[in-house]
Amino acid sequence: MHTAPRPFFAFSTGGAIGALGGLIGLGGAEFRLPLLIGTFRFGALDAVIVNKAVSLVVVASALPFRMGTVPLADLATQWNVVLNLLAGSLLGAWFGAGWATHLASRTFFHLIAALLALIALVLVTLHHPAAATPLLTGTVQMVAGVAAGFAIGIVAALLGVAGGELLIPTLVLLFGVDIKLAGSLALVISLPTMLVGFARYSRHKAFSVLAENTGFLAFMALGSVVGTFVGSRLLGLVPSAMLMPLLALVLVWSAVKLWRHD
Repeated sequence: MHTAPRPFFAFSTGGAIGALGGLIGLGGAEFRLPLLIGTFRFGALDAVIVNKAVSLVVVASALPFRMGTVPLADLATQWNVVLNLLAGSLLGAWFGAGWATHLASRTFFHLIAALLALIALVLVTLHHPAAATPLLTGTVQMVAGVAAGFAIGIVAALLGVAGGELLIPTLVLLFGVDIKLAGSLALVISLPTMLVGFARYSRHKAFSVLAENTGFLAFMALGSVVGTFVGSRLLGLVPSAMLMPLLALVLVWSAVKLWRHD
């Protein structure tokens, strides 16, 4: 059983992580997951389901927040890229959620730890890369897009995250999309991908964790939305070159703690 945190604690921690995510262009779910497991004492699968529920709220609210910078018309011009990645990510999310519900707890902890370490590596090496011409074109690009989407869908389902850390570099490097546009496109791709994973989780008995923790979810989700809004307004004040290595270290530390978690 997990602890019963005070509503203010759930709100404030959700807000802090939401602000961090909004500041660097992420949903913050990677930082929320270790907190759900280590501080609030959710089991691995329960934590992923709760994390995905809060992440859905954050992603859905982040899109309108970004409309002032990236208009809907700009997103519509990239419909083919969105469909290309969705072709793989939706399938990957379904399979990933299915695998998660059959993993032993210790194995699941180890898998989560390994994926957090992978995301830390991506944050340091590939996040916010410079826009360039696409690495691939034509049919090869489409096949690579489906494959990348499938892998990202699996990771998003297993961790309960939006997957922006992996989607943004993919959009910039593989398709040559501008970095600001890539951030909003990642949200567009993430929303249906997360919904598919969520639907798959709903078939497992662990999904009842949401009904059992509605108050906690409400306060953490509200705090996350407020934090995301605040963080988006602070964007640019803290250099990414300084922030990214620090966040990567936090993820690595979390990965080590989860690997050792009993």
